[in-house]
Amino acid sequence: TGQSTVSRHRLGAGRGRGSIWQTPEMLVEIEKAWSLSGYLLVCFSAGYFIHDTVDIVISHQSRASWEYLVHHVMAMGAFFSGIFWSRFVGGGVLTLLVEVSNIFLTIRMMMKINNAQHLFLYRVNKYINLVMYFLFRLAPQAYLTHLFLGYAGQRTLGTFLLAILLMLDVMILVYFSRLLRSDFCPQRVPSHQHKDKFLTE
Repeated sequence: TGQSTVSRHRLGAGRGRGSIWQTPEMLVEIEKAWSLSGYLLVCFSAGYFIHDTVDIVISHQSRASWEYLVHHVMAMGAFFSGIFWSRFVGGGVLTLLVEVSNIFLTIRMMMKINNAQHLFLYRVNKYINLVMYFLFRLAPQAYLTHLFLGYAGQRTLGTFLLAILLMLDVMILVYFSRLLRSDFCPQRVPSHQHKDKFLTE
Protein backbone atom coordinates (compact mmCIF):
# COMPACT_ATOMS: atom_id res chain seq x y z
CA THR A 1 0.00 0.00 0.00
CA GLY A 2 1.00 3.66 -0.28
CA GLN A 3 1.35 4.03 3.49
CA SER A 4 3.63 0.99 3.78
CA THR A 5 5.71 2.29 0.87
CA VAL A 6 6.26 5.64 2.58
CA SER A 7 7.06 3.83 5.83
CA ARG A 8 9.67 1.72 4.04
CA HIS A 9 11.27 4.82 2.54
CA ARG A 10 11.42 6.49 5.96
CA LEU A 11 12.92 3.36 7.50
CA GLY A 12 15.57 3.06 4.79
CA ALA A 13 16.43 6.75 4.89
CA GLY A 14 16.70 6.81 8.69
CA ARG A 15 18.90 3.72 8.87
CA GLY A 16 21.07 5.01 6.03
CA ARG A 17 21.79 8.28 7.83
CA GLY A 18 22.37 6.36 11.08
CA SER A 19 24.91 4.06 9.44
CA ILE A 20 26.86 6.98 8.00
CA TRP A 21 26.69 8.80 11.35
CA GLN A 22 28.09 5.76 13.17
CA THR A 23 30.73 5.00 10.54
CA PRO A 24 31.61 8.27 8.74
CA GLU A 25 34.49 6.62 6.87
CA MET A 26 31.81 5.09 4.62
CA LEU A 27 31.70 8.46 2.88
CA VAL A 28 35.19 7.97 1.47
CA GLU A 29 36.07 4.29 1.87
CA ILE A 30 33.27 2.69 -0.10
CA GLU A 31 34.89 -0.74 -0.43
CA LYS A 32 36.30 -1.68 2.97
CA ALA A 33 34.33 0.44 5.45
CA TRP A 34 31.88 -1.78 7.33
CA SER A 35 29.39 -1.50 10.17
CA LEU A 36 26.73 -3.83 11.48
CA SER A 37 23.94 -1.30 10.91
CA GLY A 38 25.14 -0.69 7.36
CA TYR A 39 25.35 -4.40 6.65
CA LEU A 40 21.86 -5.03 8.02
CA LEU A 41 20.52 -2.10 5.98
CA VAL A 42 21.94 -3.60 2.78
CA CYS A 43 20.41 -7.00 3.69
CA PHE A 44 17.04 -5.39 4.41
CA SER A 45 17.09 -3.47 1.12
CA ALA A 46 18.07 -6.55 -0.90
CA GLY A 47 15.16 -8.39 0.72
CA TYR A 48 12.77 -5.61 -0.29
CA PHE A 49 13.96 -5.72 -3.92
CA ILE A 50 13.53 -9.51 -4.00
CA HIS A 51 10.02 -9.21 -2.53
CA ASP A 52 8.98 -6.45 -4.93
CA THR A 53 10.37 -8.35 -7.92
CA VAL A 54 8.43 -11.48 -6.99
CA ASP A 55 5.30 -9.39 -6.39
CA ILE A 56 5.55 -7.76 -9.83
CA VAL A 57 5.98 -11.12 -11.55
CA ILE A 58 3.19 -12.87 -9.62
CA SER A 59 0.75 -10.01 -10.21
CA HIS A 60 1.50 -10.17 -13.97
CA GLN A 61 2.82 -6.61 -14.07
CA SER A 62 6.16 -7.49 -15.66
CA ARG A 63 5.42 -5.77 -18.97
CA ALA A 64 4.08 -2.58 -17.39
CA SER A 65 6.82 -2.52 -14.75
CA TRP A 66 9.82 -3.70 -16.73
CA GLU A 67 11.85 -0.66 -15.68
CA TYR A 68 11.35 -1.60 -12.05
CA LEU A 69 12.50 -5.14 -12.79
CA VAL A 70 15.66 -3.95 -14.53
CA HIS A 71 16.39 -1.56 -11.67
CA HIS A 72 15.79 -4.24 -9.02
CA VAL A 73 18.00 -6.83 -10.73
CA MET A 74 20.87 -4.35 -10.95
CA ALA A 75 20.38 -3.24 -7.34
CA MET A 76 20.34 -6.83 -6.09
CA GLY A 77 23.51 -7.60 -8.02
CA ALA A 78 25.20 -4.67 -6.29
CA PHE A 79 23.88 -5.42 -2.80
CA PHE A 80 24.87 -9.09 -2.94
CA SER A 81 28.52 -8.02 -3.08
CA GLY A 82 28.07 -6.51 0.35
CA ILE A 83 26.02 -9.39 1.72
CA PHE A 84 28.16 -12.32 0.58
CA TRP A 85 31.63 -10.75 0.38
CA SER A 86 31.26 -7.92 2.92
CA ARG A 87 32.71 -5.50 0.41
CA PHE A 88 31.33 -2.17 -0.80
CA VAL A 89 28.89 -1.99 2.11
CA GLY A 90 29.73 1.72 2.32
CA GLY A 91 28.85 2.19 -1.33
CA GLY A 92 25.58 0.34 -0.82
CA VAL A 93 24.65 2.55 2.13
CA LEU A 94 25.38 5.70 0.12
CA THR A 95 23.12 4.55 -2.71
CA LEU A 96 20.28 4.22 -0.21
CA LEU A 97 20.30 7.95 0.47
CA VAL A 98 17.89 8.07 -2.47
CA GLU A 99 15.20 6.79 -0.10
CA VAL A 100 14.91 10.33 1.29
CA SER A 101 13.94 11.52 -2.19
CA ASN A 102 11.60 8.57 -2.65
CA ILE A 103 9.40 9.77 0.21
CA PHE A 104 8.40 12.85 -1.80
CA LEU A 105 8.23 10.94 -5.08
CA THR A 106 5.79 8.52 -3.47
CA ILE A 107 3.65 11.36 -2.10
CA ARG A 108 3.61 12.85 -5.61
CA MET A 109 2.63 9.52 -7.18
CA MET A 110 -0.20 8.98 -4.67
CA MET A 111 -1.59 12.46 -5.32
CA LYS A 112 -1.45 11.94 -9.09
CA ILE A 113 -3.25 8.61 -8.78
CA ASN A 114 -6.02 10.44 -6.92
CA ASN A 115 -6.05 13.31 -9.46
CA ALA A 116 -5.00 15.83 -6.81
CA GLN A 117 -2.57 17.82 -8.96
CA HIS A 118 -4.70 20.93 -8.50
CA LEU A 119 -4.13 21.02 -4.73
CA PHE A 120 -1.74 23.50 -3.14
CA LEU A 121 -0.02 20.60 -1.35
CA TYR A 122 0.88 19.07 -4.70
CA ARG A 123 2.46 22.32 -5.88
CA VAL A 124 4.45 22.63 -2.65
CA ASN A 125 5.55 19.00 -2.82
CA LYS A 126 6.73 19.26 -6.42
CA TYR A 127 9.29 21.93 -5.45
CA ILE A 128 10.40 20.07 -2.34
CA ASN A 129 10.61 16.93 -4.47
CA LEU A 130 12.85 18.69 -6.99
CA VAL A 131 15.26 19.86 -4.26
CA MET A 132 15.33 16.44 -2.59
CA TYR A 133 15.84 14.73 -5.94
CA PHE A 134 18.97 16.78 -6.47
CA LEU A 135 20.32 16.52 -2.91
CA PHE A 136 19.64 12.84 -2.25
CA ARG A 137 19.55 11.28 -5.71
CA LEU A 138 21.57 13.20 -8.30
CA ALA A 139 24.32 14.48 -5.99
CA PRO A 140 25.06 11.17 -4.18
CA GLN A 141 24.91 9.29 -7.48
CA ALA A 142 27.42 11.69 -9.06
CA TYR A 143 29.69 11.40 -6.00
CA LEU A 144 29.55 7.59 -6.06
CA THR A 145 30.23 7.52 -9.79
CA HIS A 146 33.31 9.69 -9.20
CA LEU A 147 34.58 7.26 -6.54
CA PHE A 148 33.86 4.13 -8.58
CA LEU A 149 35.60 5.52 -11.67
CA GLY A 150 38.80 4.69 -9.81
CA TYR A 151 38.06 1.03 -10.58
CA ALA A 152 37.78 1.62 -14.34
CA GLY A 153 40.07 -0.64 -16.34
CA GLN A 154 40.50 -3.14 -13.51
CA ARG A 155 39.19 -6.70 -13.50
CA THR A 156 37.66 -6.50 -10.08
CA LEU A 157 34.30 -6.47 -8.35
CA GLY A 158 34.57 -2.68 -8.33
CA THR A 159 34.55 -2.63 -12.13
CA PHE A 160 31.40 -4.76 -12.21
CA LEU A 161 29.70 -2.42 -9.76
CA LEU A 162 30.85 0.59 -11.80
CA ALA A 163 29.07 -0.84 -14.85
CA ILE A 164 25.87 -1.25 -12.81
CA LEU A 165 26.23 2.26 -11.41
CA LEU A 166 26.63 3.80 -14.87
CA MET A 167 23.44 2.08 -16.04
CA LEU A 168 21.64 3.36 -12.96
CA ASP A 169 22.97 6.85 -13.74
CA VAL A 170 21.28 6.71 -17.13
CA MET A 171 17.99 5.57 -15.56
CA ILE A 172 18.09 8.32 -12.95
CA LEU A 173 18.70 11.01 -15.59
CA VAL A 174 15.81 9.65 -17.68
CA TYR A 175 13.54 9.73 -14.62
CA PHE A 176 14.69 13.27 -13.86
CA SER A 177 13.86 14.46 -17.36
CA ARG A 178 10.39 12.89 -17.06
CA LEU A 179 9.88 14.58 -13.72
CA LEU A 180 10.79 17.99 -15.12
CA ARG A 181 8.58 17.56 -18.20
CA SER A 182 5.62 16.30 -16.20
CA ASP A 183 5.67 18.86 -13.36
CA PHE A 184 7.29 21.92 -14.91
CA CYS A 185 6.69 21.59 -18.66
CA PRO A 186 3.31 19.81 -18.81
CA GLN A 187 2.56 21.17 -22.29
CA ARG A 188 5.36 18.96 -23.63
CA VAL A 189 3.96 15.77 -22.13
CA PRO A 190 1.99 13.60 -24.61
CA SER A 191 -1.76 13.67 -24.11
CA HIS A 192 -1.87 9.90 -23.55
CA GLN A 193 -0.44 9.19 -20.13
CA HIS A 194 1.28 5.88 -19.51
CA LYS A 195 -0.26 3.66 -16.88
CA ASP A 196 3.00 1.85 -16.25
CA LYS A 197 4.51 1.58 -12.82
CA PHE A 198 7.18 4.20 -13.50
CA LEU A 199 9.03 5.85 -10.67
CA THR A 200 8.31 9.42 -11.70
CA GLU A 201 5.28 9.35 -13.98
